[in-house]
Amino acid sequence: MNMRWSLDELYSSFESTQFKSDLKKCTIKIEEIKEWAENNLNSNDNAVKKIEEYIKIQNNFANLFTKLMAYANLTVSVEAKNQKALTMIDKLQTKYTELTEPTVKFQKWISNLENLNELISSSPILEEHRFYLNELAENAKYLLDKNQEILIAKMSNTGSKAWSKLQNMLTSTLLVDIKINGEKKQLPLPVVRNMAYNKDPNIRKTAYEAELKAYKKIEESSAACLNGIKGEVLTISKMRGYKSPLEETLIKSRTDKETLDAMLTAIKESLPTFRKYFRKKAELLGHENGLPFYDLFAPMGEVEMKFTYNEARDYIIKNFRTFSDKLADFVKNAFENRWIDAEPREGKRGGAFCSNIHPIGESRILANFNGSFSNMTTLAHELGHAYHGHCLSNETILNSDYTMPVAETASIFCETIIENAALKQANNKEAFGILESSLQSYAQVIVDIYSRFLFESKLFEIRDDHVLSVKELKELMLNAQKKAYGDGLDHNYLHPYMWVNKPHYYYAELNFYNFPYAFGELFAKGLYAEYLKRGNAFVNEYDNLLAATGKNNVADVAKLMNIDVYSVDFWRSSLNLIEEDIEKFIKLSNRI
Repeated sequence: MNMRWSLDELYSSFESTQFKSDLKKCTIKIEEIKEWAENNLNSNDNAVKKIEEYIKIQNNFANLFTKLMAYANLTVSVEAKNQKALTMIDKLQTKYTELTEPTVKFQKWISNLENLNELISSSPILEEHRFYLNELAENAKYLLDKNQEILIAKMSNTGSKAWSKLQNMLTSTLLVDIKINGEKKQLPLPVVRNMAYNKDPNIRKTAYEAELKAYKKIEESSAACLNGIKGEVLTISKMRGYKSPLEETLIKSRTDKETLDAMLTAIKESLPTFRKYFRKKAELLGHENGLPFYDLFAPMGEVEMKFTYNEARDYIIKNFRTFSDKLADFVKNAFENRWIDAEPREGKRGGAFCSNIHPIGESRILANFNGSFSNMTTLAHELGHAYHGHCLSNETILNSDYTMPVAETASIFCETIIENAALKQANNKEAFGILESSLQSYAQVIVDIYSRFLFESKLFEIRDDHVLSVKELKELMLNAQKKAYGDGLDHNYLHPYMWVNKPHYYYAELNFYNFPYAFGELFAKGLYAEYLKRGNAFVNEYDNLLAATGKNNVADVAKLMNIDVYSVDFWRSSLNLIEEDIEKFIKLSNRI
């Protein structure tokens, strides 16, 4: 099966007639939007008609622009040096800044309508977009005047977005010098990072040491990128009137500090149990001072689960079908129609992601598949994101934009289906390996994510005072890892460069893209527990919940399943499920 995706459903090339035509349309529509705002937003007359027109204009433009930008971004993600794609991203971002003035003008205009909710109730189109419109009006208080907004939008193209592109280029093209079986090689970073899952302990350690050494080549450049981006975020956040970038993130995430604090309280309480797992794994691997970072992902158990790409596809589809035919058939279609790019190669970015392309009703998934059980569950995870997009396909594009905390819900739910299915079919030796792989994932999403939250919180605090050196950034990361992992890790073998490796730190629009992973993990755990209680009756409600994520705040989405995200006990109950798995792992380790 072809392990590279097809982008032809978007465009055949940047030189294609369709791409050129859509790019021209994009320019025309931007001018039309600017002219419409200039002519229509000077009075409150015919407000309902004006808002209806604006929604139609925005939906049409968003569909067009999303296609163009998705094609350029997806191309760069697998061809880091594709100059046409890089140029096009620049061009599209510049074009988009031209919408700043009409967007700000409309948002301020609608926020000044005294009877907005009455107006919304009078129109089916406005009623459909009630949440979107109220959110625009509410967030208008954080807008600056139009000239400042235009300047910020334009300057970000040569500021944070330029830094982000540089960082992506640095990590995507970084070749790691490594000696494997006596042979010196230069390998792409994702290939070397995948060696963390290798059965051979010498390869794992060699890869870890080579990876850290390779980062020295780009540490100064990466530090400049990070300082530039975070400095811009702090400046603009203050200008808008947010108390901090964290408050801004929470508001944009449609959640609040009370929810975050409830979850973090439960996470901190669970850390000692996670450390028991790390110490047990260390002991089984022959380490005395806790687990070295290079063995965090070491496969365990005598049975090493390996999959060809076709076997991974069949395994995922078969087990998704136990939940619903709709999910299984959707995933089968994704594989058959080449929505997935799974082959690691030079010039391709590391890790994995899913891009939901609403205008064509499809998604594209990037992975770096090496055949491990963990990589197979990563595929399942990203296919969950795609299914989330599928459940939103009947919504308008304006109603399909869900926020970070609920973004991980479907993906982790799908991961859980696969992990639980594997455990049911396993003997003690296999169960031990599967369980350990699951715990690796949980530990990353809870413990490592907590370390990243600590790191980013401290990073903003210090960056508000001064530019951080490479040494400071490394120390911050090490301190965050020590606080989160405690004595579970060997402090002589940590990872001081995780701030270089994780791309989320370099997105000015996605600050604190760490706690949503923990939220998604624990929220999905709670949902899965409901599924086990209710069976098939749960499935349709689950699909409806995913469809509602684009037009509700997080607490209201949770209420659809009678979940209270303000309750520490809810988060504890989800973490208890993971803690039970840790106890099972420890017991199994004594039997095999």
